Amino acid sequence: MSSVVVVGSVNADLSARVARIPAPGETVLATGFARSPGGKGGNQAVGAARAGGADVTFVGAVGTDADGAWLADRLDAAGVDVATLTRVEGPSGQALISVDAAGENAIVVVPGANAAFAEVTPVQADAIAHADVVLAQLETPLATITAAARIARAHGVRFLLNAAPSQPLPPDLLALLDVLIVNEHEARDVAGTDDLDEALTRLVAEVGTVVLTLGASGSRVVHRGQEPISVPARRVEAVDTTAAGDTYCGVLAAALARGASWEAAAEEASAASALTVTRTGAQDSIPTRAEVLAAL
Repeated sequence: MSSVVVVGSVNADLSARVARIPAPGETVLATGFARSPGGKGGNQAVGAARAGGADVTFVGAVGTDADGAWLADRLDAAGVDVATLTRVEGPSGQALISVDAAGENAIVVVPGANAAFAEVTPVQADAIAHADVVLAQLETPLATITAAARIARAHGVRFLLNAAPSQPLPPDLLALLDVLIVNEHEARDVAGTDDLDEALTRLVAEVGTVVLTLGASGSRVVHRGQEPISVPARRVEAVDTTAAGDTYCGVLAAALARGASWEAAAEEASAASALTVTRTGAQDSIPTRAEVLAAL
């Protein structure tokens, strides 16, 4: 079976349902509250595991608090291998999320153990070296992500980076990437220009393959020197957009690992992402492969 390693963050999500996301200085009353497992890395690992066809290993860190054990247990229950998980003294990561009536959200992340994930252990390095695809994001230290990318490159493993939360990326990391996954805001931020077309041109020139997610407008896969592949989004009524992008990334990685074409992988990822926004929560909202195939 093919294998995916996800390098990244995992958080305990504390989500409040509100009529509208409060403005600075404003207090609003919530109509509901939930605690659920989240974090970009954890979400993407669950997305890849539920996509089927690949063994999924999570490389990241949790704290020594009760949340750390709970988060590890929830990943394990979703079919993610957590044997290489690093445990660091102190609290696990948390995210404070407000979700409005239209399903849009505002998120504040308290990194906790994720910020202390300062090195890739030998066991984690071995998992990366033997993967078919490695997927990472930017909620853990950049130096750790770069180290993982170097290991992947040294062993000929395809490395995908979802540049979220977005930030300018050093040239040495960009040079190690096989695929960069960004939304419109992230593309502009990473490329350092407000013009989306110019941003895409710059990023494709540096990385070679860029996947641009466009929300309700679908997604686009751009390979250097080739015609873009455009995949439309499925029309759904959004309840909670939390983890939609993470679901896309995880499902895309799993599909590529099992040998799917770029068009098929993007279509599957788009369908999974659409299902995710019709449900509340992060990892709890991610669909199974059977659900995605039914939607397709």
